[in-house]
Amino acid sequence: MGCAELSSPRSQPGPRALGVRGCVVRPWKDGLMAIEVVEYSDQWPLQFETVSVALQAALADVPVRAIEHVGSTSVPGLAAKPVLDIDVIVSEEHVAEAIEALGTAGYVHRGDLGVAGREAFRAPDASPTRHVYVCTEGTLHLRNHLAVRSVLRDRADLRDRYAAVKIELSADPGMDSATYIAGKSAILQEVLSLSDLTSLERAEILQLATGH
Repeated sequence: MGCAELSSPRSQPGPRALGVRGCVVRPWKDGLMAIEVVEYSDQWPLQFETVSVALQAALADVPVRAIEHVGSTSVPGLAAKPVLDIDVIVSEEHVAEAIEALGTAGYVHRGDLGVAGREAFRAPDASPTRHVYVCTEGTLHLRNHLAVRSVLRDRADLRDRYAAVKIELSADPGMDSATYIAGKSAILQEVLSLSDLTSLERAEILQLATGH
């Protein structure tokens, strides 16, 4: 659920400014992209399906368990950063094969970025802008993604509260990615309390997000 990675302020058109009910867009400064949260788009699931088909083709020789649309763009009605998060789920013994296959398809392997059991990739294009991860099945990171998606799809009240938190955080002109992630932790812990994750697992997720 990381921030969008765009190469220049002109590489993507900015969404219409809609305030707290839609999106908050802050200008580019010193070459860095501000946190951007936009209203839900019906195009996101369609974009995921297109990317999923391409990923299935790239990974045709790899025993893939599933390709999952996760993150906020996977929850209908939820305001989100306009970046798809996609988890390619494989068993541990097939991670290396998946990394090689995605590399052949033009994806740039970025390592696990500090999250065990998750290998991150930079996409070969920005149509759509997306983060792709190879995730080992059964890992806490993957279960966290799937649990948040499941609860938020079922609970419109929590979905809307989560959106409000994200919009408020993104409206801060001094916001950075680490603070943004930490600022969402309280509401996400409430979401995860309704999942099958244990209290110890939720505490581990909180520590990763906040550093304490």
